[in-house]
Amino acid sequence: MPLTPTQLERHARHIVLPEIGGVGVSKLAAVHGVLVGMGGIGCPALQYLAGAGIGRLTLIDDDVVDLSNLQRQTLFTPADVGRPKAVVAANWVRAFDPELEVTAITERITLANAAELLTGADVILDGTDNFATRLLVSDTATGLQIPLVSAAIGRFQGQIGTFRGWLADAPCYRCFVGDAFDAEDCDTCAEQGVLGAMVGLIGSFAAMEAVRVVTAFGDDPAGKLHLFDGLKPLWRTLKIAKDPACKACGDSAPAA
Repeated sequence: MPLTPTQLERHARHIVLPEIGGVGVSKLAAVHGVLVGMGGIGCPALQYLAGAGIGRLTLIDDDVVDLSNLQRQTLFTPADVGRPKAVVAANWVRAFDPELEVTAITERITLANAAELLTGADVILDGTDNFATRLLVSDTATGLQIPLVSAAIGRFQGQIGTFRGWLADAPCYRCFVGDAFDAEDCDTCAEQGVLGAMVGLIGSFAAMEAVRVVTAFGDDPAGKLHLFDGLKPLWRTLKIAKDPACKACGDSAPAA
């Protein structure tokens, strides 16, 4: 589909990048991206995905804005306290770029609705804060054969990985964390704290990886986990091996 004059001007700085170009911008405009979690990671990720021109966005979050969120969830203002995060974020998208299609889902993603909510996505970005949800999103993405960018943060540490677990030589997120964290109990920002600027860094990196999934610029990141230590500061990258015993993508996993 040809780009409109508005798209040509708006995305000119991407178009002049030979690794993205007009073809990449057209791909982004045709993509359906799903963001699970509109908290600290979801806020900056959404801003840069909308800025990149992801044509259709679905935002999933059942939480409401709290005053304590404003330290790091920079899409929100004091006037938004008590309002659904997904709705506020969707309204921001509509104001930012009226050409984008955006849907707010204000229900919690569960085993009962995950497949319905994620089916049809071209890329999923998960920024939720508990292992149970991250594993559910990963297992569903693997079953649906949808690329997953998973990002997490705590205190001064962050991690980002891209997963295509349905491929024979590629791990899923469950290969990385295993089955030990399926319980709902998990350390939270409220308990441990988090540096506000860290979520901006990790959320922006996650958005970049989602754009990479769509446009295929640079090296393929699948199966690599990027870790950032904000105290040092230091980046390092680990290669995750596929677990043959993984119940989501291993040898005995259900066929897609």
